[in-house]
Amino acid sequence: MTSLDPRAPLVLDTRELGRRPGSQRDVVRTVPAPTELGIEVLRVPEGSPVELDLRLEAVMEGVLVSGSASAELVGECARCLEPIEEMTEVRFQELFVYDDVRHDPQDAELDDEVSRLEDDMLDLEPLLRDAVVLALPFRPLCEEDCPGLCIECGARLADDPEHAHEEPIDPRWAGLTALKDVVPQDPSTTQE
Repeated sequence: MTSLDPRAPLVLDTRELGRRPGSQRDVVRTVPAPTELGIEVLRVPEGSPVELDLRLEAVMEGVLVSGSASAELVGECARCLEPIEEMTEVRFQELFVYDDVRHDPQDAELDDEVSRLEDDMLDLEPLLRDAVVLALPFRPLCEEDCPGLCIECGARLADDPEHAHEEPIDPRWAGLTALKDVVPQDPSTTQE
């Protein structure tokens, strides 16, 4: 009994390959993006279209899946917090081993890392998630040379490149700033 739902958009049935090495099938489809496909500041919105272009090929051990996925990313710049909207395309390749292929008990640690078919069905979601997340920049930027925000007032420096503030006044001299506002006396009227 399989835990995969054959109606799920990212579950593919490989039975028509017939476990004949060399047989292959091309799959092109648009699927809704699964939840949390990305990182905190840049992601593919849940339910948005993901274009898949895949080749399923039967090999001795299982089914080799190779192809690409493209989708729209949304997020915000890590420096200035401006919205980012751009397309991404990721390539991937993974071998899904037949579920009845025997494995070496001494390779139990490796067995956890192997993708397996379940009743000749495979789930692309973990493969898609890994490919997208690994392709995303750690710190997404709206422009390669984004200057960011002013550390004093938070103004976006790309909008105002000449943005500046007066030099901060040393707190020890701050009391003297009040004196510059006092009207100076006329030296001819001063008494000696």
